[in-house]
Amino acid sequence: MRNRLIVLALAFVFLALAVGIESFLRPRAFPPDRAKFPIRGVDVSHHQGKIDWQRVAADDVTFAIIKATEGGDHVDDTFATNLREARAAGLAVGAYHFFTFCRPGADQAKNFISAVPSGEQLLPPVVDIEFHGNCPRRPSPAELNAELVAFLAPVEAAFGKPAIIYITGEAAPAYSAHIAVRERWLRSLAMPPKEEDWVYWQYLDTGRVDGIDGDVDLNVLKGGPARLSELFGAAPESSSSGTPQSP
Repeated sequence: MRNRLIVLALAFVFLALAVGIESFLRPRAFPPDRAKFPIRGVDVSHHQGKIDWQRVAADDVTFAIIKATEGGDHVDDTFATNLREARAAGLAVGAYHFFTFCRPGADQAKNFISAVPSGEQLLPPVVDIEFHGNCPRRPSPAELNAELVAFLAPVEAAFGKPAIIYITGEAAPAYSAHIAVRERWLRSLAMPPKEEDWVYWQYLDTGRVDGIDGDVDLNVLKGGPARLSELFGAAPESSSSGTPQSP
């Protein structure tokens, strides 16, 4: 009996340690300094399911970046609804594209342009580059940049704004220094970004917001309301040709 109690006690100790370690390793909601970064936003896709955007807007959320497309033919099946309802709730809204390594950049641009309404006020388009969930083949930096440029040129011409690049994980050291120069959306879950040049900072991927069931990515904008208005403002009537800047 005594041995059994000892075994049970040890089991509880190991369980408590496991829970403690998991809690320690899990990214924490260390809210960025709200005096410095007063504008908070979310990025969402079909993974968040049905969203009550009126409740989201009432829970200290000012902007939403919504997944529109992936690759050359996939359109997120919640995109149109999320875009419409988030806009109706008063949020500044934008769209992002998950860039795949197995489709030409020009095909991916056509997919994005056909899915995202260009006649509406939007935040700058975002292109998401990462290994997770992507095609197995890893292009060389030169190959990726060529296809990325083929994506950026028509997209920026269609929407009249330079795109923003989100590049994370192992893809960042592999490609970040070799692709077309654009403003960045950085992901840093454990501490503030080391880099100074960024537009959005994704600081938590296990956030909770009223109106969204389960986890959601939380972000802040670098700047205040004036910066958000600048990004969300209408594209100039005489936009540039859309030719990407040199890497």
